[in-house]
Amino acid sequence: MNRSDLISKLAELTPNLQAKDVELGVKIILEKLASTISNGSRVEIRGFGSFGLNYRKPRSGRNPKTGEKITVTAKYHPRFKPGKTLRELPIQDEK
Repeated sequence: MNRSDLISKLAELTPNLQAKDVELGVKIILEKLASTISNGSRVEIRGFGSFGLNYRKPRSGRNPKTGEKITVTAKYHPRFKPGKTLRELPIQDEK
């Protein structure tokens, strides 16, 4: 499911809201989620999971094309940890 699929599904489930209002709501939620995470804070949605940042220390690596040794700088990367309810959901095929 992508963003437009989510908006379409939410618009179907809430006939009292217009599609543009649903789209605005999804946009605001995702922007707030992204800005909160980028500020170093953690976002937790009970029953779904938590979003945050993990720190990766600087390390040495190799350029796969040339084999040359390079230094990979330290950086933060986003992470998602599913909540217990989400982890315990049965997997279903979408066919």
